[in-house]
Amino acid sequence: MLKKFTLILFFYEAVLEGGYIALVPALPGCHTQGETLEETEKNIKEAIELYLESLIIHQEKIKEEFKSFQGTVRVSMSHVF
Repeated sequence: MLKKFTLILFFYEAVLEGGYIALVPALPGCHTQGETLEETEKNIKEAIELYLESLIIHQEKIKEEFKSFQGTVRVSMSHVF
């Protein structure tokens, strides 16, 4: 059985070599990182499999995927300083 999950990928520059962070909104706490998109995809697939395996072992329900939206918001910086 195949199950599909939405991923959110972030590029980060916190370290010189950069990298990617992936998280799965439908599975709270399920996230990983990698130096390349390919490595990150491999890592998140493994993280999802382990997460689902843990849910099954602990007889917890596998949550259904939910609609998610992406957007932006503008914030005034005048209140910050």
